[in-house]
Amino acid sequence: MQSPVEQVFREEWASAVAILTRALGDLELAEDAVQDAFATALERWPRDGAPRRPGAWIVTTARNRAIDRIRRERVFRRKAELLARLEELPAEESDLSAVPDERLALVFTCCHPALAAESRVALTLREVGGLTTAEIARAFLVAEPTMAQRLVRAKRKIRAAGIPFRVPPDHLLPERLRSVLTVLYLVFNEGYAATAGAEHVRGELCDEAIRLAKLLAVLMPDEAEVFGLLALLLLQDSRRAARVAADGELVLLEDQDRSLWDRGRIDEGRRVLGRAVGLGAVGPYQLQAAIAAAHVESRAWDEIALLYDRLVALDPSPVVRLNRAVAVALAGRVDEGLELIDGLEGLEAYHLLHAARADLLRSVGRREEASVAYREALRLTGNEAERRYLERRLLEVS
Repeated sequence: MQSPVEQVFREEWASAVAILTRALGDLELAEDAVQDAFATALERWPRDGAPRRPGAWIVTTARNRAIDRIRRERVFRRKAELLARLEELPAEESDLSAVPDERLALVFTCCHPALAAESRVALTLREVGGLTTAEIARAFLVAEPTMAQRLVRAKRKIRAAGIPFRVPPDHLLPERLRSVLTVLYLVFNEGYAATAGAEHVRGELCDEAIRLAKLLAVLMPDEAEVFGLLALLLLQDSRRAARVAADGELVLLEDQDRSLWDRGRIDEGRRVLGRAVGLGAVGPYQLQAAIAAAHVESRAWDEIALLYDRLVALDPSPVVRLNRAVAVALAGRVDEGLELIDGLEGLEAYHLLHAARADLLRSVGRREEASVAYREALRLTGNEAERRYLERRLLEVS
């Protein structure tokens, strides 16, 4: 069971960091102040009891800790500037209700395209998700000091490059929103099918991506693709319990025990997809969610291939075209699917291309070619569950 401080950390971290960042114009300093506030809470709350409005208490305490830190600044000009900014924040907890929710600006800051993709993902998990540096390092299989340095560099680049802490203006919003959605999708994908390590599924990352997507949907209730992404994540995650057997072996979609699928997730995903469709023009995430819903409903592969046709028209990326090729093959046009796969460029190092090609070659009895493709997929994958699956398949065609 979570302690009161742990629960408040999960619920209030992003909001507190966002409010302090807006006041200070410095994400790194804001995070340090909020960390100080939570350290104080860990010391005082068990003794004195949790405050009536814990989120406001954290912000007020963080403000005071920031003032203490800034007063130790040696550069007078910076000290005066930052103290003046903090004066804009109420000094009393009771006055904080008038402070606007800045979490949306924090999301866009963490996902700014000027930052490297891996930094955007890590920073979003840290500042918006509230994950610790150690948790993020474990999720991406890097040493904690390495991840800490990555986060520090990202925060300093935000300051040095003058990346604004704001929701982008309307003319920039579509492009910038794509970056935000991509980051959340990358977080989910790393949980859905880990790139390396013993675990194929990392449920905590799937849960965090869904939680962040729900937050974004609350903050941007008129954006169809936000709901499209959320629907996709919910529908994909509904199969989590059936995707890996009790012995850790990978279970393909067609072999999964559907009684293990999460009906609550499926129903919620369908409702959210309906909301997305009702908001306007269909985008790539809505189409991917529709494909996920089609799998849940066991619709025919030719119908799924048609959905992929529409998706490729919007997003002709190599991975989407690979998925379309597989759907075409499973719809009974194996030769056409293989021809499409063989015509793809840019995925030579993508193990799933070779695995998909191997499975299709195996299905039509081209065992020697399948064996070569399975070996290449094995060479490229770093996930243990996928390796065991590919090794079994290789034995079957050898």
